[in-house]
Amino acid sequence: MQKQMKQLNTLYKFELDKEQKAAQALQSAELDYQQNQERLKSVSDYRLEYMRRLNQRSLEGIDSATYSHFHAFIAKLDNAAQQVKVAAHQAKALVETRKKQWFEQRKKIQAVELLRDKKLAALKLVADKQEQKMFDEIATQQFVRRTR
Repeated sequence: MQKQMKQLNTLYKFELDKEQKAAQALQSAELDYQQNQERLKSVSDYRLEYMRRLNQRSLEGIDSATYSHFHAFIAKLDNAAQQVKVAAHQAKALVETRKKQWFEQRKKIQAVELLRDKKLAALKLVADKQEQKMFDEIATQQFVRRTR
């Protein structure tokens, strides 16, 4: 049984290591998602500011070439925002995948912990029985000595 406990402890350490790696992967994916959300906000804010500039320049009077330039740049910002949205969506999907992987790994650890607890309880029961047997033997020997 001691060999089984050693094996369970080794398995437990192995699964804990896997859980730590899964947690790090989840944390990395969440960071990537946050960064994409921040990029999207930055691009959107910049686009809004650029639209304000266009509006201001339009009120002052603007030639068609400058207007086309503004419009082309806004289209590029829209394209960049779309690309960041796609990256954010993929990052969010990766977060969900990593979260499931971490959760599954956590369930494995809980199963190994339960098995370890049962084995420890069984070992304690065996040890308690051996101890009781030893005390019974001592009591029997003392009784035999007294009755002689």
